[in-house]
Amino acid sequence: MQQVNVKFNSVEQIRKFVDIIDKFDSSFDLGSGHRVVDAKSILGVMGLDLTGPVPLRYDSRNEEIAEKIAPFVC
Repeated sequence: MQQVNVKFNSVEQIRKFVDIIDKFDSSFDLGSGHRVVDAKSILGVMGLDLTGPVPLRYDSRNEEIAEKIAPFVC
């Protein structure tokens, strides 16, 4: 399991992020505590408090994932 913190500055960034990770077969969870959503769900992501960094967990060691999500990692 990999974990990084991601940050979004606009709805357009959220849309691009979801489009990128949706291409991978891995499972992606975004959030912490009682509020964890499927990161492939744009509505789920938009329902989170995105005013600060949010933990992203995914179950792959595929280096391509890390490269593709790098613009969102803080």
